[in-house]
Formats: sequence, C-alpha cells, structure tokens
Amino acid sequence: MRVVFAGTPAVAVPSLEALLGSSHDVVAVLTRPDARAGRGRTLVSSPVRQAAEAAGVPVLTPTSLRAPEVQQALRDLAPDCCPVVAYGTLVPPEALGIPTAGWVNLHFSLLPAWRGAAPVQRAVMAGDEITGATTFLLEAGLDTGPVLGRMTEAVRPDDTSGALLERLAVAGSGLLVETLDAIEARTITAVPQTEDGVSHAPKITVDDARVDWARPAFAVDRRVRGCTPAPGAWTTFRGERLGLGVVSVDQRPDLRAGEIEAGKREVWVGTATAAVRLSTVRPQGKKEMAAADWARGVRITVEDVMGR
Repeated sequence: MRVVFAGTPAVAVPSLEALLGSSHDVVAVLTRPDARAGRGRTLVSSPVRQAAEAAGVPVLTPTSLRAPEVQQALRDLAPDCCPVVAYGTLVPPEALGIPTAGWVNLHFSLLPAWRGAAPVQRAVMAGDEITGATTFLLEAGLDTGPVLGRMTEAVRPDDTSGALLERLAVAGSGLLVETLDAIEARTITAVPQTEDGVSHAPKITVDDARVDWARPAFAVDRRVRGCTPAPGAWTTFRGERLGLGVVSVDQRPDLRAGEIEAGKREVWVGTATAAVRLSTVRPQGKKEMAAADWARGVRITVEDVMGR
C-alpha cells in the first residue's frame, strides 16, 4: 500500500523504520514543525523528521491539517492508508476520508483503557500490571475508533514510564505493520470499542508529579516511576522544590509519613505504610546527585519533614 506516515517524537521512529522495511511504500511523512529547544532555543527537527530525511522520504510539516492546501497535498499523494504514532496534531473530519483505508493509529494502551495523551504514564501510576498497544481507525472522538489489533506487555516492578514506553514503541511497530498487512490482504475486521473499562489519560501536569507522602509506599513508588523521566516527580524540602529519582520500597518501621532518616549511604522517607529509599535527588537549581550525598550536605535534622 501507499502510506503517508504521521508521527513526531522518538517513540514514533521504530514504527517509521518498520514501515520502511516492510512491503508498504512510504511516500511521505507528516510531522510537527521544527520547535525551539535547549538553552540556546535553537530550532530542532522532530526525531521522525530526522529519521525520514535520513531515509530520503519527503517530509511535510504543516502546523495544522485543516488548511485546504494541506489537505490537497495529501490528496495528491494518493495514500491508501495513513498510519499514525504520536503525531500530536488533530486530524480533522475533512482529512479522515482522504486515505482509502483510513488513518490507523497505534496507541500505547489496551483500549478502551487509558484514552488520551499519557496512557503509559497513567498505567504505571495506577499500578497496572498489564498494558499493551492497540491499533485502531481514527474517528472524530478521542481514541474511540474501532479496534484492528492488540498486543499485551507486562508492567515490570522496576519499570519507569520511559522504559515501558520504549518497549511498547518497538513491539508496537510490529503490530502496526501486521495491521497494515492485514488491511491490504482484507483479512481484518475493525471491532467497535465497548464502553466497559473506559479510562482516561490526560497529559501529566507538574502538579500531578508531586509526591504525597501520606499515600502508601506502593502508590509513592508508582507515582515516581510514572513521572520518570517526564515531567519528573518532586516534593518539597525546607520550602524548596526537590526532584526525585526512582525510589524503592523498604520495610523499615517507625518512620511517619514524610519523616526522613539518613544513613551513610542510604536515605529513607516514611509513607503511610513502609518507608521508601531514595536513589537520587535534584535540589532546586542544581544537578542530580546521590540522595546520601545530598543528605550529608543539607544535614538532616529530626525536625525536617519531606513535603514541607
């Protein structure tokens, strides 16, 4: 099939590469326009654009798909299908009918669970043990289209959302190619999503990433992992923000919620249940450092409580 691939971040690159290595003809790529990044605020191309240009594939970078000239450019490409992975731009109803086989989205959850922008982060934060990826046909609703294919993936006890998303991006690329193969062979049927088990995954905000030490240790651990690497879990210490690296649950007794105990090589913080052991921290305005080094520098006292 002739395909126009739509995607932007690094997690979409495995799918683009898988399609380039398949029997399908990637005639163009849609991606977000270059954006300013870094301290110098220089313009940087999206990872998908970089991968496409390295492969010699034409790239379109419209700010919106609503413009008539953009839609005409898509029609001129005559795509049979438009596979989508984390494109980041709404596909308007007028554009949905341009490819004859529709827009096939690869979403990193088992729909109808975790519809929205942050399915992997929300799954980790919620304590899910199983997640996966789904291919489905785009329609006007948010991740509500009929399902074409699914794959499952275990959420490991030490998974951050970043590590889990990397695995899903690679495994999901195979699912996307298999879905397009089946569409071309006409051996697949789109199945409408049920309304049972619907959950929503809005974008994680900075406030969402703040740790509540009055929650159980499991919930604290999952919040930190779900917000790693972005936007980054955090708390407050002596009135200033303190970024948190991954934590591990430790059955140390007698630590109240937020209470800190610092040893020579380890730092523990109490929760509603067991304590958690900190790995690294990032003090406000400073670089990340080992928690024990930080604790020695600030000289923890019995009056110090995390979250204040």
